[in-house]
Amino acid sequence: MDANDQLAHPLSATLVDRYRSYPNKCWLLRQADAIVTVTTTKTIIREHETDLVIQEARAVADDVVALTLADPRGIELPAWTPGAHIDFILGDDLTRQYSLCSSPSKPAAWRVGVLRAPDSRGGSERVHSALAPGATVRVRGPRNHFPLVTSPRYLFIAGGIGITPMLPMIAEAEAAGVEWRLLYGGRERASMAFLDELAPYGERVTIVPQDEMGTLDLESVLGTPRPDTLVYCCGPEGLLSAVEKFCENWPPGALHLERFSAKPQEPAAEADSSFELVLERSGLTLQVPPDKSVLEVIRAAGVSVLASCLEGVCGTCETEVIDGDVDHRDSVLNEEERAANEYMMVCVSRCRSPRLTLDL
Repeated sequence: MDANDQLAHPLSATLVDRYRSYPNKCWLLRQADAIVTVTTTKTIIREHETDLVIQEARAVADDVVALTLADPRGIELPAWTPGAHIDFILGDDLTRQYSLCSSPSKPAAWRVGVLRAPDSRGGSERVHSALAPGATVRVRGPRNHFPLVTSPRYLFIAGGIGITPMLPMIAEAEAAGVEWRLLYGGRERASMAFLDELAPYGERVTIVPQDEMGTLDLESVLGTPRPDTLVYCCGPEGLLSAVEKFCENWPPGALHLERFSAKPQEPAAEADSSFELVLERSGLTLQVPPDKSVLEVIRAAGVSVLASCLEGVCGTCETEVIDGDVDHRDSVLNEEERAANEYMMVCVSRCRSPRLTLDL
């Protein structure tokens, strides 16, 4: 943070109104350490960010480690809701997101499960090799773009490490006394994490190791739409795409997904075009060329926007849209949120209209 970034102010009325109008994300306002920096050209909004110590690193499956983190001063961590994730800031250019899989009712510690991915770009390898008990890691968040919406019945579908956000969701559904079922698939039983924690739920949990039983039978659970059921799914892209296909005839809003990586995009019919970008609170009018992202142009103008994955997956760079027809290319917003055109992920999304105005 430079010398111009030291002055902290309460949240602006604009931000308060934003979170009041977006109930699924209002907890971020209540729980995060938000700092709005006032300068002539910068608007910096920071989430809670701190160094946490690794209390425990426990192997919970082949190549899966569960890390328990706490504040070294012993203070409580920010509250969160099932489906939330946090950032591990592992280096200047190495930030990764991991779902919280502990209990929101236990604020003294957070837990994440991390798979050592064979095609890792360095994040999971760093976690497995360097984050032993006693080590510290810079953490940002939590934030939630995968909230558990109230429903009389849930169907949870997890593939591999996608089980992590499901654990607190199941616990909340159980506490609420509603019906739920989990279908959990993996390559083999030894690779499937947290089976011991799922065992007490008995027949409501269906474990499907592929080497023993084949792939998940999605037809049996999704073939007939149920208007009283919400479907939550997290896992590899192949599973998510299949679940999306099966849920095409389900009621709108029934399916909730969380992706590990950006959803494959259909090739654009036309090449990207330039458009005018207005940053209303900063008083700037800029030009976004075809070969630059909105985020790049914003930062080049001296306005700092928090961002992390740069792939439209984590939701860190979500920004309020004041005017403009957004070309949504993220993997965070659902169809209803895209149609509302109220927010965009500036790291990947663009604009179809000649001008885009943002609340920055």
